[in-house]
Amino acid sequence: MAHLRLHGTINATILGADNIHDRSRHTGIVPSFLGNIVQGVQETTSLGKGLSRMYAAIYLGSACIARTRTIAVPAAGSARWNEPLRAYCAHHAADVVISVMIEQLGLNDDTVLGRAYLPARELLNANGTTIDRWFDVLGTDRNKLPDGPKIHVQISFRDVADQGLAWGGGVGDGVVPHTFFSQRPGCRVTLYQDAHASAEFDPKIRLDGGGLYKPGRCWEDIYDAISNARHLVYITAWSMFPHITLVRERDGRQETLGELLKRKAGEGVHVLLLVWNDISSIDGLHEVGVMDTRDQLTAKYFRGSRVQCVLCPRNWSVRGYILDAKTPVDTVVYSHHQKAITVDQELPASSGSDGRRQIVSFLGGLDVCNGRYDMQSHSLFRTLGTGQAHSNDFSQINFSDEAATLDKGGPRTPWHDIHAKVEGAAAWDVLHNFEQRWSKQGGGKEHLVDLVALEGKVAPSSWPVTLPGDQEAWNVQLFRSIDSISTVGFPDSMEDAYEAGLIQDKHRVFERSIQDAYIHAIRAANSFIYIENQYFAGSSFQWKTHDGIDPADVGACQQIPRELSLKIVSKIEAGERFAVYVVVPMWSEGTPTGRYRQAMLDNQRRTMALMYDDIAVALQAKKIDADPRDYLTFFCLGNREAKSEGEHLPAKHPKDGTDYARAQKARRFMIYVHSKMMIAN
Repeated sequence: MAHLRLHGTINATILGADNIHDRSRHTGIVPSFLGNIVQGVQETTSLGKGLSRMYAAIYLGSACIARTRTIAVPAAGSARWNEPLRAYCAHHAADVVISVMIEQLGLNDDTVLGRAYLPARELLNANGTTIDRWFDVLGTDRNKLPDGPKIHVQISFRDVADQGLAWGGGVGDGVVPHTFFSQRPGCRVTLYQDAHASAEFDPKIRLDGGGLYKPGRCWEDIYDAISNARHLVYITAWSMFPHITLVRERDGRQETLGELLKRKAGEGVHVLLLVWNDISSIDGLHEVGVMDTRDQLTAKYFRGSRVQCVLCPRNWSVRGYILDAKTPVDTVVYSHHQKAITVDQELPASSGSDGRRQIVSFLGGLDVCNGRYDMQSHSLFRTLGTGQAHSNDFSQINFSDEAATLDKGGPRTPWHDIHAKVEGAAAWDVLHNFEQRWSKQGGGKEHLVDLVALEGKVAPSSWPVTLPGDQEAWNVQLFRSIDSISTVGFPDSMEDAYEAGLIQDKHRVFERSIQDAYIHAIRAANSFIYIENQYFAGSSFQWKTHDGIDPADVGACQQIPRELSLKIVSKIEAGERFAVYVVVPMWSEGTPTGRYRQAMLDNQRRTMALMYDDIAVALQAKKIDADPRDYLTFFCLGNREAKSEGEHLPAKHPKDGTDYARAQKARRFMIYVHSKMMIAN
């Protein structure tokens, strides 16, 4: 059967199912009244399996695009979900498959009770109208099952081409619908390239109105903001290092980050840190960690001070199954990757605030740790000398054959990033994100500032930070990837969860509004998209499988790459120009020949291949003689630095023949792209 392209949005309601018996259980093959009695006793006493727990999931090919919550189903086999679902899709499939799944305990694979099939052709031909039907639930061999189970589904599909200005009409006001956080108008935003900008920033950028762009100094602004705080400093971090200095070009000795935070806590400011707990770092044994996060050292530094530092794991404890030493490493290596700093700050006297303060949040690649301080020049060797920017901040972990150290010389790893400071209602959303996470994993409400009690000292989120007609007023919307294991605050009702774009998984509810925002912007883009990202792998449901790799085992299912390639395909089919530019690092930081980085590079290669395949097929179909790279281009950044007078002279040298020695001799190295950014016109 032909696989058809489904590029748009599927809306469905899984109403219920009848005669769905778990025949793998003894109670599933006895009369239902006996099964109900046995399962009821098991459920009440917690002896045995209790009631069967089932959910329904919608598949396009191998990709699960949506699923219901799990409910207990009595032996009579009648289930009622009445659950609305919405899913973006960019898939090829012969059928839309609705699977009835039996949930298994712990991390065991769930089992398929049966599947219902709706031909993709029928859904496309419905032209957006809802199909309302009881579908037969068939076995995995597509034959009928005993008892004739059925599932009641309402489903519709809306193609991207039928979505008006949301398809190619430009991003407009930028509102992304169905997200947890709403768009906030009237905010003020300061953008930053890298952690620092030198006075020699070049080229000069002329703005509308004739003025010149003044590049910001992110880490200096963070230092000033924390120094100015009177009530709170909240930090979420993948990694932070208390011994780094945020300010490096001002006269005199500057405080380290740790000294600054301890000083503010000593002044009575609530300083709360949520730092990812890297399981590879062990207090007293291996405190740096495989990823060089140094979280144990950070916790030890603040121990006994008034700074509240919580090492925050990705907790996995589900239905009594707790991960232990026997658990595969892959199930627990996921990290908390949020990076944000929120403080209170004085409002301008002209604002009429009566001395009240505002909430300000910094976002971006804000790992305030070693190796991140950099500027436009991305120097390899010239900033390593005594008193220079990196004399106490040398970072290079990409060589496997010899450890790089300052006394052996460069190259250091240059670091490119982007950041932003947000003022206004959106800054409060960042604060609320912190409060939700702290309430879940940081110790409940303890230590959090009671902002209601500070109403007379801190202006509310509705307080204007821009004036009507202000050309510097921004619409800002906060997006995140997070789950109910890591946060509180998700709505309880199905309807509210649906409106907030929340997704149900086996043991959790999760938010993926970052992906949804990317998809929304890609679909709205008119002629080009520019991307910088530390990683680029996804849409594994469309990878080729001729070499024996099962994409389902990889799990890189986010669909942004396919959205990009299908956007280009649509422009080729319409005879219009479109280009996507992607900047990535040459490899993920660390030894490039290692197992995990080789796997990541392979995933990236497969992702690029599927995109170029889509584009090539479209060009051939239109008989256009062009290179797919005219439409999609990937770039890596590097630097090469000639030796300069007065440069740091290392006391030692790397061993001949090592990668370290070769890089030092060639005086070149990649610029590590850490930013996560997309610009869509």
